[in-house]
Amino acid sequence: MFASGDQPAVPPPVAPLPVVGSEASGADNVPDVDLTQPVPASPAAAPAAAAVVAQPAAAQSEPSSDGTTSAHLDASGVSMWFSGRKVLEGCSLSMEPSMVTALIGPSGCGKSTFLRSLNRMHELVPGAQLAGDILLDGVDIYSEDINPTEVRRRIGMVFQKPNPFPSMSIADNVLAGLELSGTKTPDPKGLVEECLRRAGLWEEVKTRLNEGGMSLSGGQQQRLCIARSLAVKPDVLLMDEPCSALDPISTRVIEQTIRELCHDITIVIVTHNMQQAQRVSDNCAFFLVEEFGKPGRIVESGPTERLFSNPSDPRTLDYVTGRFG
Repeated sequence: MFASGDQPAVPPPVAPLPVVGSEASGADNVPDVDLTQPVPASPAAAPAAAAVVAQPAAAQSEPSSDGTTSAHLDASGVSMWFSGRKVLEGCSLSMEPSMVTALIGPSGCGKSTFLRSLNRMHELVPGAQLAGDILLDGVDIYSEDINPTEVRRRIGMVFQKPNPFPSMSIADNVLAGLELSGTKTPDPKGLVEECLRRAGLWEEVKTRLNEGGMSLSGGQQQRLCIARSLAVKPDVLLMDEPCSALDPISTRVIEQTIRELCHDITIVIVTHNMQQAQRVSDNCAFFLVEEFGKPGRIVESGPTERLFSNPSDPRTLDYVTGRFG
């Protein structure tokens, strides 16, 4: 990472990981990674001693009233490039524990790109470069001794398009993350039920656990993907427009699930639906490209109620009231 004041115009590329897709051509035009088939962990993964993202004593998550914990995710001065083209500039945002932070703004302003940087998913795109700092409970997730696989376990992700593993049953889909990481659980059946309940899906599928995950409706598949993410006990859950392809009833169920999960998981969601941002989020960050061909920036951020009722920047007011975008 780069200290403030020392950032070069274009930083050296991040260490390459297994690549899927083609080079990005826009701030939000990052190729989706094909997750419909499980990919085994690389044999060159970091040793166990370096696999765990350490938490300094002063920065550890605080327990909530029910004994659970959630993490503080903090981005500072994040700029990003794809193949030398700058798509984000100087983005700083504090994502508070046990809250939902919504990223809003027009298409192409870098919301999804920023989201993917929060758990190093952007590294799967060739030509990806990043400057700035992203801290999880005070620890730099881009530190050389941090295993990206462990980062993505602690900071899970739910994509815009549901992506259950087609060759797996509903139950096996929930446990897929544990299987791929080689993690054992003493009570897999109990864990499947727990995660499906938390994702609001148990009552609908409890008699169908051996059926294929692709047999479910679109909204059910998305909740199955949420359950799969929960099985590995993440501290943070990133959601990239999780309801954009769903009907209103499924959207309402997902939104209720988000509000229930945020009590013990920090959630960051990208949404183009302003009503959804108001319904589900505690805080918002408004992204904007000020001029064609320029990188995206965060115009302002803060409590959702303030950004929608009394923002400090007139461009924010214009966007949330539908005058553009």
